[in-house]
Amino acid sequence: MTERIVVVGAALLDDGRLLAARRSAPPELAGRWELPGGKVEPGERPEHALERELREELGVETEAVERVPGEWPLKDPYVLQVWTARLLPGSARPKPLQDHDELRWLTPAEVWDVDWLDQDVAAVRQVEARIDAGAR
Repeated sequence: MTERIVVVGAALLDDGRLLAARRSAPPELAGRWELPGGKVEPGERPEHALERELREELGVETEAVERVPGEWPLKDPYVLQVWTARLLPGSARPKPLQDHDELRWLTPAEVWDVDWLDQDVAAVRQVEARIDAGAR
């Protein structure tokens, strides 16, 4: 059995809104939306990977808050884990620096206005339930 590789996704929340990022690459994913994030490096804690990936992809300083229950299969051997996160005071506003060409802050009523990647849909449903319950 292949060792699974964790990919962390950020449910970056700000004032009850969720950040969605539109993929610009690879071609088969371009134009679809996702929770930003990336692979956990060997020896790295998932929360630290999330904060590093958001710094690299969006140019922001964040804090991972808590893991969203669940784990979602991606292309083997990858699995997606999602963490809620918040911008740290004084952080820049997110900008699409790597792998994305557009960002949108979605209110709870707008969460399904974007074409989420298939593998992110179940995770977004979990995040949506947390937003509805008043999670930050």
